[in-house]
Amino acid sequence: MPDPTYEQSTAVDAFQRGDHVVLQAGAGTGKTTTLAMLAASTGKRGRYIAFNKSIAGDAARTFPSNILCKTAQSLAFSAVGHMYAPRMNAPRIPGWKTGASLGIAVNMRIRIGERNVTNKALSYTTLRTVTRFCQSADSTIKRHHVPRLRGIEAEHLHTQLVDIVLPYATKAWEDLQSPLEGVVRFDHDHYLKIWALTEPTIRADFLLLDEAQDTNPVVEKIFNAQRQHTQLVMVGDSAQAIYGWRGARDVMSDFEGTQLALSQSFRFGSALAEEANRWLHIVDSPIRLTGTPAISTRLERVTEPDAILCRSNVGSMLEVMRLLEDGRRVALVGGGESLRALAQAARDLKAGRRSIHPELILFDSWGELQEYAEYDPSGRDLLPLVELVDEHGVDVILDAVNKLSVEQGAEIVVSTAHKAKGREWASVRIGEDFTEPMDQEETDENGDPLPGDIDDAEARLAYVAVTRARHQLDIGGLAWINQHPDGNPGSPRSRQNPEPPSPWAALGPATN
Repeated sequence: MPDPTYEQSTAVDAFQRGDHVVLQAGAGTGKTTTLAMLAASTGKRGRYIAFNKSIAGDAARTFPSNILCKTAQSLAFSAVGHMYAPRMNAPRIPGWKTGASLGIAVNMRIRIGERNVTNKALSYTTLRTVTRFCQSADSTIKRHHVPRLRGIEAEHLHTQLVDIVLPYATKAWEDLQSPLEGVVRFDHDHYLKIWALTEPTIRADFLLLDEAQDTNPVVEKIFNAQRQHTQLVMVGDSAQAIYGWRGARDVMSDFEGTQLALSQSFRFGSALAEEANRWLHIVDSPIRLTGTPAISTRLERVTEPDAILCRSNVGSMLEVMRLLEDGRRVALVGGGESLRALAQAARDLKAGRRSIHPELILFDSWGELQEYAEYDPSGRDLLPLVELVDEHGVDVILDAVNKLSVEQGAEIVVSTAHKAKGREWASVRIGEDFTEPMDQEETDENGDPLPGDIDDAEARLAYVAVTRARHQLDIGGLAWINQHPDGNPGSPRSRQNPEPPSPWAALGPATN
């Protein structure tokens, strides 16, 4: 165990006092090491709740024997999930067949706005509604659990969809209550929710919740419900809360407890810490990072990085295709199946067939999708996909996916920033699809649009991307931040929104 920093010692002291603690841990600040220090400072019995199975496994090899390292799903499976094991081993069947068993007829078609909502779309939406309910803290399925579908996002159209889907979703949840048989395939989200609804008690002297900024409300509710009988410690980085789109919520800001921070990054040097702090300023994070003086990290152009990090799957695909053309061995973090599915969905639409891809399930043809992506504000994020397919063709994209290498044998790794979270490389280049926000209604003297406000979610994603590097960072597609008013804290616009005082300023500097 290394000697603790001042901040780590402060966290250990608060833990030993019995405080409930929320620990904001910036990128590379050694949060796992700090949690191990907390665990080693006591002989009490604790549980570490990890974000996923691999993190739990890594922690089990680091933490002392008085800590049991599990995921929330693992705890739920031990309590109730094992009773549903026969249903979890059931073969996978298409969603529309499940929908048919719930009463959604195979020939069912409903017109909502300009779209024909088929039985497949209704079945998908029904099952997705149940998933969203399972990830929530709610005790019953409600209208807000029904997801919005591409092409019928408007409120009055979505209301029509909700009225149709809600009875089927309620029926699906009733089906899932039987441990032995049912028509809906049983999965991990389901038994976690069933366990949560029992208002379980986790027997331990203290609980450590990792990656708290990406916690689903259902896990948050279980965790906070233990407050009366056990000590709670949650750790994470609010500035890395990038999974709101799939139900996660940053639970750290509302947590009642002693607020502490880890700001000394052991991953990179001072130059990159300054770049990270620019994005932390934009998202109003309460912490600012300090780099490690012994690490030399340079912000410069990198022609042959170890990794290229992109904003989107389409941006990643473009990078992969360029590198393959140059004869490079390329790996894609997470594999190419999501890109393959999008390309095959495009092929179906171009052939005049409806796709079962969730993003494209309401479109009858490729032309309809082109029009939606080009002219509907809700579809603008699909425009890069449309342009990629129109320029290169489906076969070229699928061929590129088939040529991907595994990471161990690759010369270079390409990833989305989302999938790069928790990873690090010696040298990183930021992909070109991190485009500058522009205000189309405000122009300069030449009639060109002025820089627009930076969306918080986009700024958090940028923060994750730039903090993956250890020694070299090519800011690439984020270089526009150097001229953006919000990227320069001394600019007039930035001075209108000064940095908030840190609640941890009184703790003193981070020192070894």
